[in-house]
Amino acid sequence: MPIIKSAKKRVKQNEVARVRNHSQLSKMRSFIKNIVRWVEGGELKKAEDVFNDAQKAIDTCAKKNLIHKNNAARKKSRISKLISRAKAHPQQEKEVASKAKKTTKTSQKPVAKKQVAEKKTEE
Repeated sequence: MPIIKSAKKRVKQNEVARVRNHSQLSKMRSFIKNIVRWVEGGELKKAEDVFNDAQKAIDTCAKKNLIHKNNAARKKSRISKLISRAKAHPQQEKEVASKAKKTTKTSQKPVAKKQVAEKKTEE
C-alpha cells in the first residue's frame, strides 16, 4: 500500500478510471455481440438500428484510448460487412454470422515450434 498522500490519491483515481473504462468496453462488446446474435437470428432490422449506437460506442472507446483507432475501424468494418452480407443473402445469414464468430487469432497462428524441433531431431 502507498504511504505518500499523493500516491494514495492516485490509487483512488486509478480505481475510478478502471471502473469507468471497463464499463465503456463492456458496453461496446455488448453492442457487437447483440448485433451478431440478431443477424444470426434473422432480425436485420434490429441489427441495423443498433449499428449506429455500436459505432458510437466503438468510436468513444477509440477516442479514450481504450482500443487502438485501427482496432475500432476494423470492428466497425466487420460489423458493417456482416450486416450488408446478411441483407444481400437473407437465406445465408446464419452461416455468415457463424463464420464471423469462428474467426479468432488462435486459429490463425502457425505452429512453428514443433517444426523447428522436428528439424533438429532429423539432423
